[in-house]
Amino acid sequence: MAAKHSDIACDTPLWNSAAALMARWNGCVRPRPNMQDGDLKNILEIRELGKTYDNGHRALDGVSLDVPQGSFFALLGPNGAGKSTLINILADTVRATAGAIRMFGDDLFAHRDSCKRRMGVVPQEMAFDPFFTPREVLAYTAGLFGYRAETAWIDELLERLELLQHAGKNTRQLSGGMRRRLLVAQALVHRPQLVILDEPTAGVDVELRRRLWDFMRELNAGGTTILLTTHYLDEAEELCDQVAIIDRGRLLTARPMQEMLQEIASSYLWLDYGHPLDPAAADTALHALEPRFKSDGLCLKLGAQQGGGTTFHHAYQAAVSCFGPPRDAGVRREDLEDVFLRLTQHAEESQHAAG
Repeated sequence: MAAKHSDIACDTPLWNSAAALMARWNGCVRPRPNMQDGDLKNILEIRELGKTYDNGHRALDGVSLDVPQGSFFALLGPNGAGKSTLINILADTVRATAGAIRMFGDDLFAHRDSCKRRMGVVPQEMAFDPFFTPREVLAYTAGLFGYRAETAWIDELLERLELLQHAGKNTRQLSGGMRRRLLVAQALVHRPQLVILDEPTAGVDVELRRRLWDFMRELNAGGTTILLTTHYLDEAEELCDQVAIIDRGRLLTARPMQEMLQEIASSYLWLDYGHPLDPAAADTALHALEPRFKSDGLCLKLGAQQGGGTTFHHAYQAAVSCFGPPRDAGVRREDLEDVFLRLTQHAEESQHAAG
């Protein structure tokens, strides 16, 4: 009887480990790939990517997006949006059920090994041999990719990620934050062209997070493409020059960060009432302003009026007619978090209406 194909790929990130280690031990290490792809516009091209699990859950539904070479790319979405499934497909630990991916100009599904040697992934899950030291973990990982361990580069990684003084400890002696930083070093030890960071700063304190991002900026400035997933949207807005937002397995938008903030972000009126408001009290005029109810009031979308100006007065009066005068009010422009919440909330409402 034919073996059933699992959702988890049989060649996990420890792919071809025996062959790689034998090559390293025999001194017949593969040459590092050419790190310059000057004619390559997009380091990653995803077309109509789909993933449906055996239980019928559709994690990805026709996702198409491009990651430009040299970009710092934010892949955002709420929990369960499909981000980790997409990353696991790129890392070859989950198999897609539809679509195509070109990575470094090659078909990822036809050239898995060569693509993976040029990519580093920081997963959410941590798994280290508890009796290996950080230095041994990095040397071993370089061998798994078929490269000799570069002592100077390993020392730099340990220093920049503030693990140098812990380099001789067993990994079981490291704190959770230290182990997460070791994951980052592990993804960088073979000097990949594409680095995928899946929630890399979870459990990392604010000051260390800032220094980690400084290091990532330097790598990006040197030509490394970085694909980041994070729930810290303020960080994504500050760090990234490209952004894609997915929800329920579908792509909502993908474009340059500044373009999105200029073209999609809108101005809105916030009204502070000091307490939650009852959405059922909103009338038709208020609903036309796309109200978002907060714990202490609400926000109303402002549009342009003929002859210039915004609908500030109209929006203010619509709120007063429903809820009375607010304690305070003001106008501000949406940031990335505001746009993210509005797009994902709209997608949820559209899905419920269709259902």
